[in-house]
Amino acid sequence: MKVFIENKNILILGGAGFIGSHLCEELVKRGDNVICVDNFVSSDVENIRSLLEYPNFEFIRHDITEDIEFGDLPGLKKFKVEVQGFQEIYNLACPTAPKDYAKFPVKTAVANSVGVVNSLEWAKKYKARYLLTSTSAVYGKPPENGEPVKENYYGLLDFLGPRAGYNEGKRFAETLVTTYQDAYQLNTSIARIFSTYGPRMLQHSGRQVPDFIRNAVDNKEIEIAGDEQSVLTFCYVKDAVEGLIALMASEISDPINIGSEQALTMTEVAKKVIEITNSSSTLSYTNKYAYTMQPAIPDISKAKEELNWFPLVSIDEGLKSAAEFYKSTAFLRRPDISTMEEE
Repeated sequence: MKVFIENKNILILGGAGFIGSHLCEELVKRGDNVICVDNFVSSDVENIRSLLEYPNFEFIRHDITEDIEFGDLPGLKKFKVEVQGFQEIYNLACPTAPKDYAKFPVKTAVANSVGVVNSLEWAKKYKARYLLTSTSAVYGKPPENGEPVKENYYGLLDFLGPRAGYNEGKRFAETLVTTYQDAYQLNTSIARIFSTYGPRMLQHSGRQVPDFIRNAVDNKEIEIAGDEQSVLTFCYVKDAVEGLIALMASEISDPINIGSEQALTMTEVAKKVIEITNSSSTLSYTNKYAYTMQPAIPDISKAKEELNWFPLVSIDEGLKSAAEFYKSTAFLRRPDISTMEEE
C-alpha cells in the first residue's frame, strides 16, 4: 500500500556546514521536513541556530561514518520516519578547508568512503533520491590554456599526496555513487561544486574571501595566497544551493558542474572587499597554501541546458552580503579550524 506523504522528509548530511546550512534554510522555508545531521568537525552550530525554532526542522549530532537507526530517534517521530522514511538525501558531509587538510586527513578519507557507503545504504533502505556534493578538485590539474572544463574532462591528480583524502576521496565517492546506482538501481546524482563564497564561511580555513573581509574590517593587511595573476571563480552560496535543489528535482544521474564561469584575480576581489568595507587595508602576497593547486574554471553549459540554472548574484552583491554578515556576527566565538586537530 502506498503511503500518502504530505511533506517530503529530506535528510541533509553535513547540514550545519557552510553550504549545508544554506540548503537547510532554503528547504525549511519551502515547507519540507528537514533533518540535519552534522558532527561539527568543520562546521558551526550558529549556522543552524535560527532553524531550531521551526517545527519542520530537526538536528541530529552524528558522524555519518557510523550507522544510525533514524526510525528509532524520538525527535523524528513527528515526521513519521519509521513509516515514511526519507524522499531525498543530500550528502555534503566532509571537511573541506583548503588550508588545513593535514588537520583531518583520516576523517576526510573515511567520510569519503565509509561515510558515503553508509549514506548510500540509507538511500537504498528508504528508496530515496540521493545527491552527492563532489568538487572541482576531481578534475585534477586544469588545462594549461585555462579553457573551462566540461564534465568529461580528466586531469592529472596525485592520488597519494597530502590532499588525496579529499581530492582522490571525492573521486572514489563518485565511484561509489555510480556503482550503487548501477548495482541497486538507486536514483542518484552528483554535483561537482566549484569555488563558492558567502555568509557563514569558516574563518582561517584557507578560503580567502572571509579572511579578506575580516582583515579589511579590522583595517589590517590583506594577505593573498598566490601572486597578482592568481585567479579563481566565485559562485554565491545561494546560487549554488538553487543549483543543488534543481539537480535533486531533475532526473539527471551524470555528474554536473555547479559554479561560476567568471574568473577573477584574487587581487581584484581583495580590492572590491576593501572598497565595500571602506577599509584602509593594503595588499601583500604570500606563498600559496601547502598542497593547493590552481582550480579549474567550470563549463556550466550542461547545467544551463538541462537544469535551466546559472549564477545570478554578482560578485559585488555577494561580497557585500558576506561583509555585512561578518560585521553582524564578528562578536560570536566561531570555530577556528586552524587551531583544531584530528583526534
